[in-house]
Amino acid sequence: MTLIRIEPAARLTGELTVPGDKSISHRAIMIGALARGKTTVNNFLASADCLATIDCLRKLGIRVEGRGTRVEIAGKGLTGLTKPAGPLYVGNSGTTIRLLSGILAGQNWPVEISGDDSIKKRPMGRVARPLREMGADIEGQGSRVKGQEEIYPPLKINGGNLKGINYLLPVASAQVKSAVLLAGLFAAGETSVTEKVASRDHTERMLAHFGAKISVQGPVARVQGKEEFDAADVEVPGDISSAAFFLVAGLIIPNSELRITNVGVNPTRTGIIDVLHRMGADLTVENERIDSEEPRADLTIRSSQLKAIKLDGAIIPRIIDEIPIIAVAATQAEGVTEIRGAKELRVKESDRLKTTAAELRKMGAQIEELPDGLRITGPTKLRGTMVESYGDHRIAMAAAVAGLIAEGDTVVNNTDCIETSFPGFEKLLKSLR
Repeated sequence: MTLIRIEPAARLTGELTVPGDKSISHRAIMIGALARGKTTVNNFLASADCLATIDCLRKLGIRVEGRGTRVEIAGKGLTGLTKPAGPLYVGNSGTTIRLLSGILAGQNWPVEISGDDSIKKRPMGRVARPLREMGADIEGQGSRVKGQEEIYPPLKINGGNLKGINYLLPVASAQVKSAVLLAGLFAAGETSVTEKVASRDHTERMLAHFGAKISVQGPVARVQGKEEFDAADVEVPGDISSAAFFLVAGLIIPNSELRITNVGVNPTRTGIIDVLHRMGADLTVENERIDSEEPRADLTIRSSQLKAIKLDGAIIPRIIDEIPIIAVAATQAEGVTEIRGAKELRVKESDRLKTTAAELRKMGAQIEELPDGLRITGPTKLRGTMVESYGDHRIAMAAAVAGLIAEGDTVVNNTDCIETSFPGFEKLLKSLR
């Protein structure tokens, strides 16, 4: 078990880049595997989660080569995957198991897919239900939650002979939407997904980049099944969810100024920028451009006096991964910050509402766990102590940033999990002092 020891920081300055976007990296190699020909992905996130996706694709007969941030995928088209010799293992990657389930639902052979202990606690009924409606047979470890059947990994998927459906997403989820759209590539006819609240749209953009038959009109995404598409090179931007930790660090540590280059600013992901602006952040967005269908820009953050805000409704899916670090910012904001409508956080790598509240409370924060959110009163002086990550990379990194403004040293336990999204986080954080 590894740990990070954080000392208080007087200031942070410098220019940095953050690793490639995790969501985009996953999708680039999955869709590249289904395209015809060689796809090259640059600035690929070589994290534990994305490497788990590569491992699964190799077991499905796809040749994936490369080192570090440059990866080549020899795509075989929609009919090129082959039955693996044994179960597929996704490690700790919820994105891998949910998106790959959509692809596996389109195959004419049975397969089992599972992951680590954390993955085995992640609900999969929300993915299984629409895929079953399309014609796939999906079984898992069952239980009932509030009278409704729920299933958990390992999943046994027996797919093929799918038909297109029109699916209304009950709860905003880019992973469920993506699983249905990816299954739709193999289905007869058209598959559509309608969202009540917009979630991240990387799958739609990536499919368009590869030339798949996809259209998006308002809240509805439509994909035409059984239409082949060709390989396309992908330039992955820096992950704004990773940049968020440094944006908040630069905000709450006095006399700081950080410039983060080549960060993805997809409108479905820039909720963190909107939230920090509302809190009073001196945050500028410059040099905006588009590559591989994805917008990107350079961000500059300076120390700022923050004020409390209320967060609820449509903003929540756009900040769902950033809420732990927003909570850290809220401990230094004047007034009461309230976050509601974020019950989805209870089924992440940890129950992030419970774990965020518990660990910040250890550090002296005035934070209350709500059924669907958090209530934080600030500003509060934090104190260094020993905190736990619960094997959750975002909890570990949020705690590390909190340690930068705490009195005394902070020790974050069990930080191996950071490798799932941000290799080199500790080294980069300490280089900016």
